[in-house]
Amino acid sequence: MMPQVIAIDLGAESGRALQVAYDGQRLVALDTHRFSNVAVSARGTLYWDVLRLWHDIQEGIHKLRDDSLSVGVDTWGVDFALLDEQGNLLANPVHYRDSGKHGAMEWVFERVPRRTVFERTGIQFIVLNGLYQLAHMRRSGSPLLDRVGTAFCIADLFHYWLSGQRVSEFTIATTTQCYNPRTKAWDEETIQALGLPTHAFPPIVQPGTRLGDYEGLPVITPCAHDTASAVVAIPSTHPNVAYISSGTWSLVGMETDAPVITDEAYQANVTSEGGYDGTFRLLKNVMGLWLAQQCRTAWQAEGQSFNYEALAQAAEAATPFMALIEPDDIRFLPPGDMPARIRAFCRETEQPEPQSVGQIMRIVYESLALKYRYVIDQLRRLAGRPIEQIHIIGGGARNALLCQMTADATGCPVIAGPVEATALGNAIVQLISLGVLHDVAQARSVLAKDEELRAYAPHHTEAWQAAYERFQPFVGRNSYAPNS
Repeated sequence: MMPQVIAIDLGAESGRALQVAYDGQRLVALDTHRFSNVAVSARGTLYWDVLRLWHDIQEGIHKLRDDSLSVGVDTWGVDFALLDEQGNLLANPVHYRDSGKHGAMEWVFERVPRRTVFERTGIQFIVLNGLYQLAHMRRSGSPLLDRVGTAFCIADLFHYWLSGQRVSEFTIATTTQCYNPRTKAWDEETIQALGLPTHAFPPIVQPGTRLGDYEGLPVITPCAHDTASAVVAIPSTHPNVAYISSGTWSLVGMETDAPVITDEAYQANVTSEGGYDGTFRLLKNVMGLWLAQQCRTAWQAEGQSFNYEALAQAAEAATPFMALIEPDDIRFLPPGDMPARIRAFCRETEQPEPQSVGQIMRIVYESLALKYRYVIDQLRRLAGRPIEQIHIIGGGARNALLCQMTADATGCPVIAGPVEATALGNAIVQLISLGVLHDVAQARSVLAKDEELRAYAPHHTEAWQAAYERFQPFVGRNSYAPNS
């Protein structure tokens, strides 16, 4: 019987419980339980429905637990769930896309200088970071902070419900901008300066830690942040590669041995988040396929139904480089009528306004590819080493048009896949902890032999270079992640 584990992977739109086995030569996905992740709005606030997700997680485990050796959960980062001293959930966690945090960053910087926050954490400045969510609660006088016993990241909440252990996993703790990689602990200086309860931040454990058991099934925390898990599953052992973990967000980055906390990194507003085995992920968030998802939702509301393949086909048939947008403009962050917002951006920047589905989608994909190039160029300079190949992992690896555009825009060969990189990386850490796999290098060598990986050669034309020159003035325009 092949050793197998259950990887619970929660994304912003959906979740999956994936049973992964290692047969001595390949990592094999045996069975999957999929479910939706639907945010809930109440009285103007957007929440995650964690109780619904907990039900779906339990259902997935019960479906897949036969012959499984362990289970672990990865999720998005930044958000906090607050529990009281008895372990009761105080409220549903507020969604990072909720718009109610206006002014929280400035409130923080009045108490702790912006440069000091970066020096202590190495994390990029984004309005959705957990630090600003907690600061907004303190600024607004939320009574929840006076009752909190534990502040969990979302994956940590589910690990607590599975195992009973009040801990935070390293990779997801680093995403909150509340962790200091120099002291290897929570950033208590900043936390205290903001009047936040230091006792609420739980002990930090490394990925691969066995936490306890859920109904007899061992609970092993993987890299609990989904991007950290995805990076584990990059199918390459070459040092000079970059990755794009492509889904709702695009996380564009490189793996480093230490955090990059320099003046140059501060000016570029890049981040150094924790990775497996003491590594760090030098990366930058790009809005990602959220733009396509929200366009699709808006058209569905108008009675036009498209799958993602049809959207890509429409984009491919449209005129190249009609107009460009800055994907990280803050107007694109909340849910809403994305086609109208894209047209407004084009109108305000004196570009032709797109009308058709294909025109809008072509603008989305070309703009994403050009933003990837911009970030890749930044990372190359900051890391001081070349980038010879880009790996696109996650759901975006299915989008052949965007993969080819990325190769063309950056001038780098692109390898696409695995699609289920996050769940595979989650499983790999569990299998290493169980002694089934030796290390990440072995797992990556196994994944590199996957016949489903697709290669895209760059065709770096003058048209792409001209488009990049048009695009650069838009970078940082009204961004949700402003540079210094």
